[in-house]
Parts: sequence; structure tokens; C-alpha cells
Amino acid sequence: MRCFVICVHRAISAAMVVGLLGIGAAAMRAQPQPGHAEWSYFGGDKAFTRYSPLDQINRDTVKDLRILWRRPAVDQELPKAYPDLRISRNFRSTPIIIDGVLYAPNGIGLVRAFDPGSGQTIWEQEPFGPTIDELTGQSPRGVDVWRAGSGRPGNGNTDARLFLVRGEYLYALNTKNGVAYRDFGDQGRVNLHWNAPLAGRFNWTAGPIVVGDVVVVAGNTGGAGDGGVKKEAAPEDVRGYDVRSGRLLWTFHVVPHRSEFGSETWGKSSAEYSGDLASWCCLAADEDLGYVYVPLSAPTASVYGGHRPGDNLFSDTLVALDAKTGTRVWHFQMVHHDLWEYDTVGPPTLGDITVDGTRIQAVMQPSKTGFLYVFDRKTGEPVWPIEERPVPRSTAPGETTSPTQPFPTRPPAFDRQGFTEDDLIDFTPELRARAREAIKDFVMGPLFTPPSMRSEEPGGKKGTLTMPGGWGAGNWNTGAFDPETGIYYAVSHTQPGVRGVVKTTDPAATMEYAGQARDPRPEGGQDTERGQRPAATSQPQAEQNPNQSGPWPGPQLSIDGFPLFKPPYGRLTAIDMNRGERLWMVANGDGPRNHPLVKDLNLPPLGIPGRPAPLVTKSLLFLGEGSDSIPGTNREGMWGTTFRAYDKATGKVLWEMELPAGTTGAPMTYLHKGKQYIVVGIGGRNQPAEWIALGLP
Repeated sequence: MRCFVICVHRAISAAMVVGLLGIGAAAMRAQPQPGHAEWSYFGGDKAFTRYSPLDQINRDTVKDLRILWRRPAVDQELPKAYPDLRISRNFRSTPIIIDGVLYAPNGIGLVRAFDPGSGQTIWEQEPFGPTIDELTGQSPRGVDVWRAGSGRPGNGNTDARLFLVRGEYLYALNTKNGVAYRDFGDQGRVNLHWNAPLAGRFNWTAGPIVVGDVVVVAGNTGGAGDGGVKKEAAPEDVRGYDVRSGRLLWTFHVVPHRSEFGSETWGKSSAEYSGDLASWCCLAADEDLGYVYVPLSAPTASVYGGHRPGDNLFSDTLVALDAKTGTRVWHFQMVHHDLWEYDTVGPPTLGDITVDGTRIQAVMQPSKTGFLYVFDRKTGEPVWPIEERPVPRSTAPGETTSPTQPFPTRPPAFDRQGFTEDDLIDFTPELRARAREAIKDFVMGPLFTPPSMRSEEPGGKKGTLTMPGGWGAGNWNTGAFDPETGIYYAVSHTQPGVRGVVKTTDPAATMEYAGQARDPRPEGGQDTERGQRPAATSQPQAEQNPNQSGPWPGPQLSIDGFPLFKPPYGRLTAIDMNRGERLWMVANGDGPRNHPLVKDLNLPPLGIPGRPAPLVTKSLLFLGEGSDSIPGTNREGMWGTTFRAYDKATGKVLWEMELPAGTTGAPMTYLHKGKQYIVVGIGGRNQPAEWIALGLP
């Protein structure tokens, strides 16, 4: 982007700081406990429960909810002053509240402190320098706060620091005025860029987590292996920094270095050049134990792995690290030798459960597979047996799949797994016939059926139809936990995908065979695909060999835009974690029930396959329509703008309201001057991003 010198909005910021006078120094809680009324981390607490015990808004009063205030994601002075500034409507931010002040990344990723009763800005972080590059950015999901003395009782220091990852930098700000601590890193920030081959620009959509005197950072480099045709990728390690100086304390290698634990799981010396295992969403921490829980994603070239035989630790793994040293305490790999992009991406959730009379300090980890894995968070021992079961083997040349995969015996999966003809829609005989025709050229099978070779021969297969697809069942939005009842709420969507293998023809390829992936957009619109780059050619597009370039040939994974598989397409599932049993499941929203193909069939709610995040309170569960990926598209009825309150005991909808756009961030709640508020970020293609605050009149 073109750079030019600008005048930083110091006058605006000065006025904001004046508004803070009279507000005392924030007394940050060092160790917020699950269930505390103060929303101290963007996951509710560092256990990432997304739970609050507040109950002013309850089954009886929820019908009276109103919008109390609205605030734009970026104060209007900025876009007026800098018309070249682009503000994303994919607004991920969730505020925290500390001692009566809300803090959150704004629409360009700068921290804002604002009044919880009115939404008015108290102060806003100034960009690090007077250039458009320093202003340009997107909102991460949240921030964290550290107070001096949290790990040093009795030192009497009142220093309080707010930590943010924005772009390639980790910032430390004064909570009172938003000014950077100049003794932290380089004048208030630490450069997170990886100086490694293939490393792109560092990015992280989540946010840092502070444990003791260490701030832990994950994230990714954007340096994955070039569209699936290169086996090389940059490392995306987890790092710990000193909260006072910004000094790097430790690095955990997500791809083990030579002679490190797990290096033997990367055959053909593939650990030397593999990467792309980032923890790109949310971390959780047990501050009493001093452990941080890190979910890691799929490895390099995640559809073909002939170049990386073995289980490939620590891909698709939950790792518990000692936050002080970065030492691995325990780990569990959910998918061996991933070929499906089945990242472990949802937040680990910590909570105490009682199983067969024994109280267990648990960690619950959702997966894209639709499984919820449950462990003792101190030892990593599974709470219920997790069995290694045989799975289908690959027939792709050079590929060696894992002969088994881990299957939890409890709780049952919270979404659909595998694909057969029984999963096709059967609303009418005609739709059933069209769906069967659409999938006849694909390999199908149970969960973990591997990608298959694509053939252009008559009657040949076009790849493997997988369920879940690459968007997964559980994603960053799954789930929430009620520590009072021991119930976990999984928000998921049902979307298939196609995984195929082709012989590479791209001259830039470093693999003889490459994987191709195709997934429908979550809103049911145009499919997306990833695979080898188009080869340079002067032929018209229609005349090129489909193995070389152009869109993946074959039918879309829908019928006139309507999903070809049975609903619900988005769902909310309650799981009793004391027994490991499903309690109830409901569709999340109407979905495409008014699509021309089915509008006359009087169908029940079909569910919306977005990625909204839940909020659980004393008696209610709140969940919106929309997502952080393509907000507000509302194509073929697959999106919506409704925000609902469910009876958390039954799944019954008790209240709903149409918001100006779909939810893009996770909702949170707090009590201010005796009134309970619920705040959520929204945005859409035709609606600028903003925060909406709801409450009783």
C-alpha cells in the first residue's frame, strides 16, 4: 500500500484522555476465576468458558431487551481525516471490562477504552507512527491485562499493562491512557516477524494471554506452501515474552527440531522444511498451575502428505505448556498425519466436572472433526477412553496414511461425520435424485476416508467427498461451558468438502503429487478451492487441461444453491460433561427454508452454517446469526441478522431480535451501575461494523 505522511489525531486523543480524569487506576485482577461476574478476558475468563453468572437478564425479563447504545468500530473522525483508510466489516472484537472500563480492539485493531454505560470513547490508542501503513489494520478478537505483583506478592507496584497483538507487533499499553510503555521492546512494541525462509507477514486473529509475568503469543506467518504444490512452509512457533521488557523468554517449536521430542514423527527429514502448524485462534490458561493450553492446526500441504510420512507432531494437537519456561507438560494429537485440514482450532475450555463421583479439573477441546476431547488438565489423561480405531487407507501414490485415528468414547460427536447416500436430502423424490446425480462421481465413506486420485476418464472419480469439510464442524466459535451445571454448549455447522490428489504440472511445484481442496462457502454460495496454481499458457481457458488450471471441474456441492445433504446446517448442542452425554440439539436459525426448491414444503428451521459464538449466563444462552468470515451476505437465506436467547436447559428459543447486521464477534456481558449489558460486534456488506449494547429499559 502507498505510504504518505499524515498528522496523527493527537487533538482527538487528548480530548479522550481528558474524559478519563476521575477514573482511578485500574486494579486488575491477577487471576479471574471461572464464573466471576467481571468479563476479564475475551473468552469470559482465561478458562475460556464464555460464561457469566449475571442474571438480571433472565427467562422472565429477556423479552424486554432493547438496544441501549451503538458505537462504530472506528470513530468517525478517522475515516473523515483519512479517506484512503479501509475499514473491514469483519469485526472480530470482543471487549473486556476491568474496574468499570471496557477495553477492546477497534475496527482497525487499535485499542479503545470506552464507557460501559454509554459506549463513549475514553481514550483510543494512537498509531505507532504517522503513516497510513501504521493506521491500516484489522481487529483481532481481544486483549489481555497484566498488573505488577500478580506473580510477586507485596511488591507494591501499581504498574498495569494492556497487551495487544496488532499486525506484526505485540504492544504494551498503559490502561489509564493508552500510551505505550517505552521500556517494552522497541519503544513500546515487539516485532513478531519470523526471520525464516518462506515466512510471510505475521498475523494473528486471536489475542495474547498473560500467565504470571509472561505474555504468550501464537499466530501465523502467512507463509504456507504456495497453494498446495510446495512441501516447504515457514515455522509458526509459540513464544513467551517478559511482560515488563518484552524480552523473548522461550520458543516452543510446533515442528520439532532435530533430536527434539516428536522429530521422529516426521519421516524423510520433513521436519527440516515443514511448517504451517499455527495456533491461529484462541489460547486458554490455568493460572494456578501456570499452564497455557495451545491448540495447533494442520501441517504443510494438508491434503497430500507423501513427503511427510509419520504422525507429524504437533499438528492437530492440544499442547499444555509451562507458561514460565515454554516446556511441554503434555500433549494429545487429535488427527495423525492430517490429510483433511482438520485443525484443532477451537478454544480449549477449562472447567471442573464430576465423573463417577470423582471431581476432575478438565480441559475440553473441540475439533473440526466434530469430536470433543476431554482431559485432566494437569496430567493430560483422557477423562473417558480415547480409542485408536482402524480407518481407510490411501491409494494415492506415495501416500502413507495413519492406520488408526483416535476416537473418543464419550461424549458423542456434536456434528455429522462421514458421508453416504443416506445423508442426501430426501424432501422430494426429485431432489433426492438430483442429489444422487450430483455426488455420483465422488468417493464417499466414513470419517477419515482419505483424499483420492482425481480422474478425468469417463466414469472416473473427482475426489473424496468428506464430512466435515475444510471449514470443519467445530471452529473458533465452539463452544461455551457452564461451571454451575457442567454443561458444554457446542456451536457447529454441517458442511462437506472435497479432497483430491493430482499429479503436479506446475513448474514451481516441489512435490510430484499435490492435494486439491474444495469447500462450499459457509453461506451456501460460491465454492472455494485450493490447489496447484494455473500453469502459464496461451490457450483459452476452456481448452486447457483441467489438471493444469482453471476451476475444479465437476458439479457444485449444492442444487441450485441449496445444500444437497440433510439439515440442520447449523446447530447448537448441549452436552452433560459429568456423564459425557448429549442432552439436546437444536437448529440455529431458519436457514434456507424459503429457498425456491423447498419454500412450499413447510420445513422446520434448517439451521445456518455460520460461525457465531455463544454467551452463557445464569439461565440463558445467547447466539446470533452471522459469522466472522463473510459477514452479512445473506445469500439464499443462509445468513441472517437475528440474535436469540435460548433456554439453556432445553434449547427453546425464548426471545429474538433482528440486529442491523449479523454478529461477527463473540458476545460478552457485564454489570454497570446496577444494570446488566450485553455487547456484541456486528458487520455486513451493506452495514458498517459496530458494537451493539443490549439491556433492559
